[in-house]
Parts: sequence; C-alpha cells; structure tokens
Amino acid sequence: MSTEPTRHPVITAALWMLGALSSFTAMALGGREMSGAGMSTFEILLFRSLVGLFIVGALLSKSGWAQIRTRRFGLHMVRNVGHFGGQFGWFYGIAMIPLAEVFAIEFTTPMWTAILAALLLAERMTRPRLVAIACGVAGMLIILRPGLEVINPAALAVVGAAIGFALSYVFTRKLAPTESALSILFYMTVIQLPLALIPAMGKWVTPPLYVWPWLVAVGAAGLSAHYCMTRALRLADATVVVTMDFLRLPLIAAAGFVFYGEPLDWLVLAGAAVMLGGNVANIAAERAGSPRP
Repeated sequence: MSTEPTRHPVITAALWMLGALSSFTAMALGGREMSGAGMSTFEILLFRSLVGLFIVGALLSKSGWAQIRTRRFGLHMVRNVGHFGGQFGWFYGIAMIPLAEVFAIEFTTPMWTAILAALLLAERMTRPRLVAIACGVAGMLIILRPGLEVINPAALAVVGAAIGFALSYVFTRKLAPTESALSILFYMTVIQLPLALIPAMGKWVTPPLYVWPWLVAVGAAGLSAHYCMTRALRLADATVVVTMDFLRLPLIAAAGFVFYGEPLDWLVLAGAAVMLGGNVANIAAERAGSPRP
C-alpha cells in the first residue's frame, strides 16, 4: 500500500493553470516576435492554423477520425468566423500596444459572452451577470480612458477581439452537446486556414529562420492553453480558476517590461482587477444557486 500523500485537487488545478499561463504568454511573445519580423497578422494566423491542424490531425489518428462527422457545419462556420476575427484583433493588438493592455482588455470577454448568450441563447440576464457586465464596462473605461487620452485603434481592435471570442464561446456551447472537443478543434483549424491564406498571400514575408520556433510555439500554445484550462476547471471551482487566470496579466506585464521595456501601467491592472471582481462575484452567485433576475 502506497504511503505517498494524495495531492489536493486545487494544487493539481494550479499546476494545469501554470501550463495555461505559460501557453498564453508563449502565444503573446511569439506573436510579437513574428510581427517584428515583418509578418502580417494574417500570415501569423495562417501558420497558427497549419501547426494546429498538424497536431489535431495526429491526435485524431489515434482517437479516430469518425468523430469529425457533423451535421452542424454551419454552426462550425459561424463559430470560426467569430473566433478568427477575435484572433486577428488579438494578434494585431499584440503587435501594436503593450502586452499587459491586450490581456487586460481581453478580460472583457465574459461580459460580452453574457450579453451574446442572452441575445442568441435566450439565457437569463440575472443580477450577478448584470453586476459582472457593469464591472466589465467600468474596467474597460479605466483601461481605455476615453476623453483623457486618445484611444489607440489597436486597443479598439482588441475590444473587437473580445467580442469575437465571446461569439465563439456562445456557439461552442451550442456545439458541445453533439461535437467532440477534437472535432471542434479540427473544424477550427480547417475553416480558419483558408480565411488566413488568401489575405496573407497579398503581403507574404518568408519567415526568417529564428522565427520558426515561435511559429511552432504559437500553434501549439493555442491548443495547449485551452486544454490546460479545461483540465483545471474539472478539478477546481470556476471561481478559483478565474482567479488563477488573472495571474497572466501581471505575468505578461513582467514579460513586457523585461523583454520589450514596456512600462507598468497601474490603471491597466486596476481596470482588470475591477473586471475580475465582477466575474468572481458572478461565478460565486451562480455556484451557490442564488442569482435572481
């Protein structure tokens, strides 16, 4: 009989979240390096889909290709148009504004998801969700500072990215009951590849040799980030995982400071903290079964 102590599920979840945080950071740094080499955002997305398709194809070869059969290709298409738009805005922002600002604005995604779920899935708009939306708006205004500073168009692109991600999350909910995770990832790479290929050819830059490891890292990290987060959510409460996810903001702020000399903006951190508070409160209320419209 083994006498080794059993690891607490929250500790294991934290280790999975460490993998997710590392993956998100690798994606951001890879996107910055690729754009610095002259590659367009569409070309970055093209290579992301190519690497992702290779990885998903290898996984399907082991688990079976039959799972990609679908009668809901239209939903896959709508989901991936939204996700592609989100990816474009995210990588465009990575190239143009501080990394911490990109990650902070991305934290508005739960707010947009709640709004779109109410409009498209007829989900109830409960009081905690309204509070989360209000916190999301307040946090976004703190970060963007309209009227006090000229809003960078790249920051607005990241806002658009958050809306695109929210749309993809909503349609993932509709697909999840009938489609496997690998099926959703397969159609993500297959649909988004031609969406990136055509515009990428208009401004093609052959990636220099030093960028190739980043190409692989971006494609692999895009899959591993969501896989690690899913495993963490299976082991720990969503409130705990969301709080851990917030750590990627100071982590990427530190990376931006060390590698690119980006100054730390405390208003960006403050705005993200406001959004985090709203999200955690909403999840806690939903878990307790206490929300009322």
